[in-house]
Amino acid sequence: MTELLYPLALLACPMGMGVMMWMMMRGEKKAPDQPATTDTSSHELSRLRAEVDQLRAAQRP
Repeated sequence: MTELLYPLALLACPMGMGVMMWMMMRGEKKAPDQPATTDTSSHELSRLRAEVDQLRAAQRP
């Protein structure tokens, strides 16, 4: 009986990884694509650029 458990234990990890990979690939197909809104992105970009400019100005002697 224990002789049957050794091959089962050796195959458990690779088979589990294969099942997890299959589930992850399957989940990617069902996920809806959500494009980034350009208004929010451009507003965030301009805010970050202003912050970088302020930090650079503060570093100047």
